[in-house]
Amino acid sequence: MLVLVIVIVSPMTISPYTWLLLAGVIVSFLFWKRRARQDRRLVFIYSAALVGAFFGAKIVYLLAEGWLHFGASDMWPQLAAGKSILGALLGGYVFVELAKRQVGYRQTTGDDFALIAPVSIGLGRVGCLLHGCCPGTVCTPSWYTMRDIHGLPRWPAVPMELAFNLVALVFFLFLRHRKFLPGQHFHLYLIGYGLFRFGHEFVRATPRLLGPFSGYHFAALIVAAFGAVCFWRRRASGQGIPAGEPQPDRSRAPTLA
Repeated sequence: MLVLVIVIVSPMTISPYTWLLLAGVIVSFLFWKRRARQDRRLVFIYSAALVGAFFGAKIVYLLAEGWLHFGASDMWPQLAAGKSILGALLGGYVFVELAKRQVGYRQTTGDDFALIAPVSIGLGRVGCLLHGCCPGTVCTPSWYTMRDIHGLPRWPAVPMELAFNLVALVFFLFLRHRKFLPGQHFHLYLIGYGLFRFGHEFVRATPRLLGPFSGYHFAALIVAAFGAVCFWRRRASGQGIPAGEPQPDRSRAPTLA
C-alpha cells in the first residue's frame, strides 16, 4: 500500500525500474484475484507469498553481497535497493506453505506460481535492462555484447535471464495444457532456474567470495536442491491436486494412530 501511495503522490519521481517491479506485482495480483473466485483463501496465500518473497530476497542479498557494503558511504541506499530473485523464490515458497497450513488449504498452488513467476521476474528484468543494473562481465566485443554506461562490452546477462523466463513460461503452458506432472511445475521451475543461474553466475558481474564463486552460486544450488527435494517428496507422497480442482473427501479416511 505504501508503494501505491508514493506512486499516486509523485508518479514522476518513480523510475521505470520501480514501475516495472510494481507491474509484476499487479499482474500477479490480478491473476490470483481471479483464482480467488474459487477460494478466498488464495488471496491470503498470495499475500503470504509476497511477504515471503520480500524477506527472502533481502536475506539472500545480505548474505551474498550486502554485507560487503557495511560501513561504506553508500551503505543504506545499497541495502535498501538490494534484493535477490533466488531469495524471493525460496522465501515465497516457505511462506506459501506456512499460509496453506494456517488456513487448511490442501491443494497445490505451484502450477499457478510456475506461470506467474516467469512473467513477474521477466518484467523485473526489463526494469533491470532499462536501469542498467545486474550487468554481465566485461568480455570481448561481439554481436551479442552490450555496452554499459562507460562503453565497455559486457555479456548480455539481463537479456539471457529474460530469454530463460520466456522459455520457462512457454514450457509450463505446454505442461499445463497436456496436464503433465500436475502439482510439480514450480518445483521444476526451482530446479531449472537454480541450475541456469548457477551456470550463468560465472558471467554475471557479482562479487566473488570464494575463487570464481559468488554468494549467488551457493544460493542457486540451494534453490535447485530444494526444488529437487520437494519434487521427490511430492512424487513419493502421490499428492498433487492443482488449485481449482475439487479436493477429496477425507472425512471418512482412516487415520494413523
